[in-house]
Amino acid sequence: MKKNHLFSALSLLLFCFGMAQSYKKPLVSAIKESDLRKDMYELAADQFWGREAGTLDELKVSMWLADKAKAAGMEPAGDNGTFFQFFDMYRHQVIPQSNLKIGENNLKLWKDFLVAEPVNAHLDSEIVYAGNTEPEDLPKLNIQGKVLAVNASDKNIAKEMTLFVRRYPGFVRTKYYNKAFELGAKAIIFITDGTSEKSWVEVLPQMTRGTYGVEGLRESVANGIPVLWIKRENTGWVKNNPKISLTLITETYKYPSVNIIGKIEGTDPKLKDEYVLLSGHQDHDGIRHPVKNDTIYNGADDNASTCVAMLAMARAYKKQPGKRSILFVFHGAEERGLLGSRWHASHPVVPKEKIVAVLNGDMIGRNSLEEAALLGGNAPHKNSEELVKMAEEANNESTKFRYLKDWDSPDHAEYFYFRSDHLPYAKAGIPAVFFTSVLHDQYHTPQDESENINYKKLYKMTEWMYRTSWKVANEAERPKVIPNFTLER
Repeated sequence: MKKNHLFSALSLLLFCFGMAQSYKKPLVSAIKESDLRKDMYELAADQFWGREAGTLDELKVSMWLADKAKAAGMEPAGDNGTFFQFFDMYRHQVIPQSNLKIGENNLKLWKDFLVAEPVNAHLDSEIVYAGNTEPEDLPKLNIQGKVLAVNASDKNIAKEMTLFVRRYPGFVRTKYYNKAFELGAKAIIFITDGTSEKSWVEVLPQMTRGTYGVEGLRESVANGIPVLWIKRENTGWVKNNPKISLTLITETYKYPSVNIIGKIEGTDPKLKDEYVLLSGHQDHDGIRHPVKNDTIYNGADDNASTCVAMLAMARAYKKQPGKRSILFVFHGAEERGLLGSRWHASHPVVPKEKIVAVLNGDMIGRNSLEEAALLGGNAPHKNSEELVKMAEEANNESTKFRYLKDWDSPDHAEYFYFRSDHLPYAKAGIPAVFFTSVLHDQYHTPQDESENINYKKLYKMTEWMYRTSWKVANEAERPKVIPNFTLER
């Protein structure tokens, strides 16, 4: 009996070992740091003027990517046998014919006051000046049917984040908006404090551009109330309950944007009909206000880094395909609100149920060579135990990054999990993770250039993504979504 048990145990062990070795090792040697560097210096060059979504520059870089995808061995997987999946992005903008009068003062749009988000509005009302009132004390005031004027305050706003000055007006808005709306305010006027005074120059181009969406929807601001900003030197305009007359007129403009999509077919007769989706975004911020005498926001790390990594992975898959097929999606218009990934998640080029997992990268070429983050690797953002396990096993095999787990916390000030192209797929019920080497002080500045990329780090991140994708492409069982997974934000 003992011999039989020993024989059975050995048989089971050999069977399991055989199953574990049922596919080849990933062809890491096909990924070259020299290829990553060469592609980076082309993609993040000044010739594409920052690749802003909805411009000819984005379309030009899309052509470059399509040519590179073909050369790397991809077959076209976009619309009508091409590499392109075009979609319309819509820009909603406040127009110059809008006007504001407070008391006897006729104010000039973008000079005397800013409009934080485009809504159509026409109101004649009274201003309630609330001074330094915090949101929890607003119910003590009678603001029903009136316009709330309040001093901006950084109380209870986390300051440990990148681009805090640029993002600060949005945090102030969020802090007050829901309570004011609930109490029936017709609009909010924020009076700048020191931080928002500094932000005026930076947020002005952003506010004049307006907001962006897909399919013509005005989305979260569709039924909102106006949010205005004035400078604290003009606080006298809103004191003593003056009358206010406000007319905001918005117009909507349609622009083309595009996802670049290619594929490399798998080898298994059945599994090749399933897809591992490798994801990155091709666009960045275009031409903006100067920083250190440079106005071109090249976006080398954000996110040319993942685009060149995807090309490198494609070359490896061309030389040695996996059992499942690989779908490469270079999303457009990520910087305008994840528009390309939202579009493709709603209009996938392959049946949604055939996408077994999404491996998204964003900013994978900077910071410590030893550290990286896997967002979606921990609760409550984790939506697939099996997918995360594959990513962790891939890291243990070679790259051995120390995990920056705090970046995946729901309490992290950056809320970084919610800011890249895996998100629409996770919301659609597809296993998804986000590989990143996290932010740095050149994030969204013209200094995010090819020369500042850590190419050894970029190589290691590319290898980690590739090893993970290889496991997903070849394991017999596809990753499952955790039952009842929901996203709170």
